[in-house]
Amino acid sequence: MLFISVAAFAQKQDNPLIQFTGIIHNSDSVRVVIPYVNITNLTSHDKVNVSNYQGYFSFVVHERDSIKFTCVGYASVTVAIPANLGNKSYTMQVLMKPRIINLPVFRVFPWATTDEFTQDFLTMKLADDALEIARKNLSLTSIQRLERTLPLDGSEEFNAQDMHNSIMNSHSITNPLLNPFAWGALIKEISDGDKSRSNGN
Repeated sequence: MLFISVAAFAQKQDNPLIQFTGIIHNSDSVRVVIPYVNITNLTSHDKVNVSNYQGYFSFVVHERDSIKFTCVGYASVTVAIPANLGNKSYTMQVLMKPRIINLPVFRVFPWATTDEFTQDFLTMKLADDALEIARKNLSLTSIQRLERTLPLDGSEEFNAQDMHNSIMNSHSITNPLLNPFAWGALIKEISDGDKSRSNGN
């Protein structure tokens, strides 16, 4: 085991260092960058880096390292750094696919204990059903209250005015001197009397 560990460490030291640089985009739209993505080097003791708010990252890795990109709301992506690179840098565009996570339904209740629920349940007032609400709205007290507070509509106001005029006319005495028809009848009687006297003479 000691020999295997030393061999693996020696192989790790043999892999040259590489400057790993790139930008992380949404796979559905390359114009959308993904900020603050966790970047874990699975080969180097799970060393973690984070991309900036523009999705840009740049850090040192070894060739053949496995790099894992994780972000909330996106499926994780793992890439491997190629070996035998001609230069000391490696640049790539990382595409992460959005992932919809359906969480189970969680209900929040206002009672901390079962005893509080039992007490509230026994003391709560049940709402009236439709029949009870209609009975209350048609009660004499409710109708009288509505008559005092609600204004009259057009037909009610016309009927009230007509009733008022009828009452006033029934209790009032009409002055015949103000009646033009009475004056006309009087003048006609006078004229007829004058004609009859003229014919008699």
